[in-house]
Amino acid sequence: MDDSKSYEPVLDIENVLAILGKISILAGLTDSQLYTLFRLLRKITYKANEVVFEQGDQPSHIYIVKKGRVKLVVWKDQVPYELAAFEEGNCFGEASVIGIQPHKGTAIAATDTELIVFSRDALLSIYKSDKELFGILILNIAREVCRRLHASDDILLHYLLEK
Repeated sequence: MDDSKSYEPVLDIENVLAILGKISILAGLTDSQLYTLFRLLRKITYKANEVVFEQGDQPSHIYIVKKGRVKLVVWKDQVPYELAAFEEGNCFGEASVIGIQPHKGTAIAATDTELIVFSRDALLSIYKSDKELFGILILNIAREVCRRLHASDDILLHYLLEK
């Protein structure tokens, strides 16, 4: 990860609102709750092939793809395996932030990419200031993680039944 990169405020809220329906962790929020959240969001850009975070890094942010594509790669015996790809409106990193676990893979910008980021510290500040908003966010994050777990179970079952 390039530590020289900086997180900037999200000033183009209208553009974020345009992809809002695709951002599962923001579902069901009121306009007031969205405004509270938008003040805490930041953005960061990556060129194609730049690393967002490395496998084993401690989690610091939840990432939402505003523009571009990010792939999640796991390295095993120096061989890369692409586990997932994230496009506009998709989020990633939330399971690591909530689980307080190191990242299981390396996130790499597959194209020039702009990400909206929500820091773990910002999430904790919401816990202190707005329990209802915090509860909705955590429930939405849990739903997203469960959807991915369900999809992973389907893939695992597919491979087990092929044997």
